[in-house]
Amino acid sequence: MIAVNSLRLRLLVGAAIWIVLALAVAGTLLAALFRGHVERRLEAELATQLEQIAAALERPGAGSLILTHQPSDPRLRKPYSGFYWQVDGAEGPIFRSRSLWDVALRLPTETSPDGKVHRHRITGPEGQQLIALDRTVTLADAPGAYRVVAATDETELTAAAAAFTRTLAISLGVLAVALVAAVAIQVQVGLKPLHRLRAGVAAIREGRIKRLEGSFPTETQPLVEDLNALLQRNEEVVARGRTQAGNLAHGLKTPLSILANEVDRLAADGASQLSAAMRGQIATMRQQIDYHLARTRAAAAFDVPGARVPVAPSVAAIHRTLARLYVDRELQFAIEIPADHVFRGEQQDLEEMLGNLMENACKWARGRIAATSRHDDGLLTITIEDDGPGLAHEQQGHALVPGARFDDNVPGTGLGLAIVRDLATLYNGSIKLGSSTLGGLRAELILPAG
Repeated sequence: MIAVNSLRLRLLVGAAIWIVLALAVAGTLLAALFRGHVERRLEAELATQLEQIAAALERPGAGSLILTHQPSDPRLRKPYSGFYWQVDGAEGPIFRSRSLWDVALRLPTETSPDGKVHRHRITGPEGQQLIALDRTVTLADAPGAYRVVAATDETELTAAAAAFTRTLAISLGVLAVALVAAVAIQVQVGLKPLHRLRAGVAAIREGRIKRLEGSFPTETQPLVEDLNALLQRNEEVVARGRTQAGNLAHGLKTPLSILANEVDRLAADGASQLSAAMRGQIATMRQQIDYHLARTRAAAAFDVPGARVPVAPSVAAIHRTLARLYVDRELQFAIEIPADHVFRGEQQDLEEMLGNLMENACKWARGRIAATSRHDDGLLTITIEDDGPGLAHEQQGHALVPGARFDDNVPGTGLGLAIVRDLATLYNGSIKLGSSTLGGLRAELILPAG
């Protein structure tokens, strides 16, 4: 189905309008030309009959006027056939065609007897509308003038013109359909490079290619080049943002490490209370640096065209790392991630979110951890569950607040779930916490599917 705002529809409708208008004008002109041609042919035929009748008029000696011969057209002998002739004298009709039967043609009297042929529209037998030609002739051996008339029914002209118009309308209609079909094919061929361009942009969005490749028409080549340049520029900006974030992290963490060493010296010199307070502030600063750098890196990479990451390899890599890290706890992992499930985003962001969720599950699990995923309506839902103590319903919302902790005996900064929430929000996703069927916490990470 073609959209209302489609360029193809605009071209087709515009071409169809111009074709219909052009053919309508051409049809009107052709119909008028044909009618004029038929009318001239009829008048030529009538003029010939006039000449034949005028040439047949004679008055031998001092006798009466005679007609030596009549036109041979059989229609002139059939009553009310629509073809007539008549000769009028000073007293009225003298001769007339058999087709007039007992009716005489009534001619206008304003015609001057100049010997020229005059054209009239008159009423004939049975109310017929006639086209009539008349001419006044004189005979060398006879006094006075005689008016010779030849007439034909205008219906003949109208019928011929109507038949031609019907045939012409059908022919032009077929021609219009053929022209519109030709325009549709031309539009399809002409817009094919735009279809390639759209398919290329979709491929970039899906991560199948990084640049538009191939040759394009001169009109669209600048657009292709500008788009490729924009993609290159975007990659450079993302890379520069990550580099700057890394440099900032390095620049801040190094002084913090120096401060931590100085705090240890204070503790060795007996200032344990002061060193403990400073150590707490340094830990808070490190947490905030990690938290905001993660947000900054994700924001720089958000919605990068072409970013697509299979979920299963990332989950497998995190699983291997955590299995080695918690080898002494003998945790059992149940991972069911289909190979065709893909996240539309950056790999580092996906691993940051999954790493925080799976590590959090490892910290609290008693022995079992499960990771599954499902794909629904363009969304990817990754579920991480454990068999730990879980969280009460009133604690689940607070767990997503930066720095929230519920057990100081378990190592952590309280930023993991907050980072996951912020990263998911940047991708128009979300995270939901609930109770697991294993008995512990269930975390559902909802992200755009690739």
